[in-house]
Amino acid sequence: MTLLSAAPALSLLAETEEHGGPYASLNPWLIGAAGLAALLLMLWVTTRFNRDR
Repeated sequence: MTLLSAAPALSLLAETEEHGGPYASLNPWLIGAAGLAALLLMLWVTTRFNRDR
């Protein structure tokens, strides 16, 4: 399947979906903030264990 043949199917799918899909109760800003916080926490832990550099 090439990009040109997939484009009509994807645009039709995008038009028919409701806003938010099946998980309308999830807040994208909250999910993004939680993901960022988790990544920053992992970065902080990694730098604490790597003090010799």
